[in-house]
Amino acid sequence: MRVIKRLDLFILKAFLQLLAATFFVCLFIFIMQLTWLHIDRLIGQGLSIGFLAEFFWYMALTVVPISLPLAILLASLITFGNMGEQLELLSMKAAGIPLLRILAPLIILVAILSLGSFYFQNKIGPEASKQLYTRLWSLKQKSPELDIPEGIFYSEIPGYNIFVEHKDKKTGMLYGVMIYSNATTQDDTQIVLADSARLQSTADKMHLMLTLYSGERFRNMDAHSANMMKAQVPYMRETFTHEVDLIAFDANFNVMDASLFAGDARTKDLITIRQGIDSLTQRIDSTGHALYDMEQRTVMDRNLPVGQRDSVQTAAKVDKTQPFDSLYMALSHEQLQSTFRTATSKVRQLKAEYEFRRIMTDEDNHALRLHRVQQHKMFTLSLACLVFFFIGAPLGAIIRKGGLGMPVIISVFIFIFYYIVNAAGEKLAKTGVWYIPFGVWLSTMVLAPIGTFLTYKSNQDSAIFNIDGYRMFFMRLFGLRESRKISRKEVIIKDPDYDQLPNDLKTLQADCKDYVTEHHLIRMPNYRRIFFEYEEDRAVIGINDRLEALIDELHNSRDNKILAMLNELPVLVPDAHTRPFRNARYNQIAGIVFPVGLFFFLRIWRYRVRLRRDMDVIQEVTQHIIERIEKMRE
Repeated sequence: MRVIKRLDLFILKAFLQLLAATFFVCLFIFIMQLTWLHIDRLIGQGLSIGFLAEFFWYMALTVVPISLPLAILLASLITFGNMGEQLELLSMKAAGIPLLRILAPLIILVAILSLGSFYFQNKIGPEASKQLYTRLWSLKQKSPELDIPEGIFYSEIPGYNIFVEHKDKKTGMLYGVMIYSNATTQDDTQIVLADSARLQSTADKMHLMLTLYSGERFRNMDAHSANMMKAQVPYMRETFTHEVDLIAFDANFNVMDASLFAGDARTKDLITIRQGIDSLTQRIDSTGHALYDMEQRTVMDRNLPVGQRDSVQTAAKVDKTQPFDSLYMALSHEQLQSTFRTATSKVRQLKAEYEFRRIMTDEDNHALRLHRVQQHKMFTLSLACLVFFFIGAPLGAIIRKGGLGMPVIISVFIFIFYYIVNAAGEKLAKTGVWYIPFGVWLSTMVLAPIGTFLTYKSNQDSAIFNIDGYRMFFMRLFGLRESRKISRKEVIIKDPDYDQLPNDLKTLQADCKDYVTEHHLIRMPNYRRIFFEYEEDRAVIGINDRLEALIDELHNSRDNKILAMLNELPVLVPDAHTRPFRNARYNQIAGIVFPVGLFFFLRIWRYRVRLRRDMDVIQEVTQHIIERIEKMRE
């Protein structure tokens, strides 16, 4: 017994040919997208052919995981669209082969591709990303002053974190500048606040010239024992109006060492990511414990400096019944000024210190979130291959359109939807707004049920794209009806019985009038009777049957005016005003759930008012028909 049958080979051959073509097309599209983002750094830089070849090679490797799901989606759509359009899929189903059996070889193939995608992301992707980012960073150093963004800290210059509130792209001026520098050692920390600045490369491309205007500089003065985790750190405060700093920075083009990006989560495999998560978690916890211990020592330590110890003792002796401001107001004018200057200096120092601590902890927390996002992303991108296959294959079997027309349009819309949901979820996860697994897996949680639904419908041969079916559903939902469209018959075998028709029409008029008088349709209906004590309205059913029989007979008329009057007669729905559902259990559930029951109750009341209007229309139109028949008989 053959494990792989000829049918499986036929399906695999058709799918693999399209998969190879669509994969390289998708790969080319994503490469062009990334190239367009960095085109300004590639053109006019005098780059060698070897460097460009390496650059595009590593770029291609980085976009393989995102190109493969889109290629599978497009290939499955085209494959099964072609089979449906050429009736091959219909022949397989007619032979008794269910859709899931037809999909079986491709399901195994796509599962293998998913595992291959995971292996690629875990082994090849990190190294390719590291090499690509290294070359992009090497291109940035051509003119680093142009890459400083607004509103976030820029850390591409070693030893510096630069925050720019606003940047003038025409003049190159930077406004609202905040710089945290530890370029020499970790202990030699400097904080610079400047109203404006300008960053330029020197002529020899070996230094960056940072020109600062109107600002202040805070610098650690104890390079051996001072630490930002200690309560007392001697520092220097300097105010300047114009200052120029030279930063050692080789801006000549050369490919930098790839180890510079070893800490980036995108350049790590799964094992290294887990190790990075453990080390970052430990660092954050140790930093938090160190800050807590420092604050506890600051509060509890009795070996404070003389000035602070005296202040604490004096504050303890203040009468608790008197306002604390009385201690401050009791000082002399010189003491007040000295106290104010000391307090202001201390507050500025603590503000800069706490701001630096916040930045350091925020960076660690952000790096931890990036590592966790990348960890989950390896699984979601791999699983996306299966999800897209279970969307594309049944969808192609349903629409039965092959080629590059409809499948490409549908694939683009599905992928755009996936990309938007995935990008939004990842962004909210990276910023800490959402729980990280939920944000990264959001796209899978949205698309997986869609793929399951499409596979089920396609396996059941359900016409989910039947426009008439959806139109009728929404018409019933909103209580809409189709108007009559009666035209003259080309061949009439038997003419209507004009002698008997007036009497039948008058009987119908009398029944409609009696029904309206007896039932009082405009009044509010009985809630209990609608949902729990349903009774069939045989009177309306009889009126509707006789009305349709009379219309069928009058349809044989040769008179155009009578045919036009028939189109004015309403289409009755005999049970629309009696119950919301045909199933009694559904009616009871709707009646118990009051908000739902209230909606259907008001809806049925509206149908009763409409039925009252329909009865009047029937009487009026039938009277005109009677008059027309009598005129024809004269």
